[in-house]
Amino acid sequence: MLLVTLAAAWILWSGFFKPLLLGLGIFSCFLTYVVVKRMGYFNDQFFALHFSFRLIGFWLWLGREVIRSSIDVARIVLSPSLPISPRVIEIKVTAQHPVDQVILANSITLTPGTLALDLHNGVIKVHALTEAGATDLLSGEMDKRVAQLSKN
Repeated sequence: MLLVTLAAAWILWSGFFKPLLLGLGIFSCFLTYVVVKRMGYFNDQFFALHFSFRLIGFWLWLGREVIRSSIDVARIVLSPSLPISPRVIEIKVTAQHPVDQVILANSITLTPGTLALDLHNGVIKVHALTEAGATDLLSGEMDKRVAQLSKN
């Protein structure tokens, strides 16, 4: 399944359909698959996130948050007074699995106006452009949603 997904992504994103380039792309996908399998990366004890309907729900929720934050940041940047109140905050992560913690840090960075600076020992250091952005993160909603992804 991983090999098929890699190959489909490569074909769709590259846009190259010449035989030599298709062959090289398929070869690179196969090589990636072999390396990942030898590393044991997708063994159950290492990879906690499994595809489920919760993941689709999370993506939809994150997409909505990205759009909402984009509008907020655009409004701030276009405002003549530039009402920013930058802060660096620390968020204690609920999820104990490293993959879940990285998903949370990446989700924070994907949301405009926030940037995950550091992830160490279950604590994410985040730069927030506004007080409201920091308050949203400190409320724990995103952390709770990410923690729900790996529950069986």
